[in-house]
Amino acid sequence: MRTTLTIDDDVTAELERLKKTRDQSFKELVNDVLRHGLAQLSARPAKRKPFVTQPLKIGECLVGSIDDISEVLAIAEGEDYR
Repeated sequence: MRTTLTIDDDVTAELERLKKTRDQSFKELVNDVLRHGLAQLSARPAKRKPFVTQPLKIGECLVGSIDDISEVLAIAEGEDYR
């Protein structure tokens, strides 16, 4: 198939750089790059290992219950915490 493409300057520069390191015509290089990119886009993403946070034992709570914030602040900062 023959078509006309408008290629951005940065992409053209990268293609020209690649062309210097390979023994290919510009047409062959563009086709190879497109094939490679299309294969990556259509491939299934690699399965990631789920992230698991490891629990850490930090010991007993120094305050009986932290449900009453006012009481916790009074114990931590003294009665005049306000």
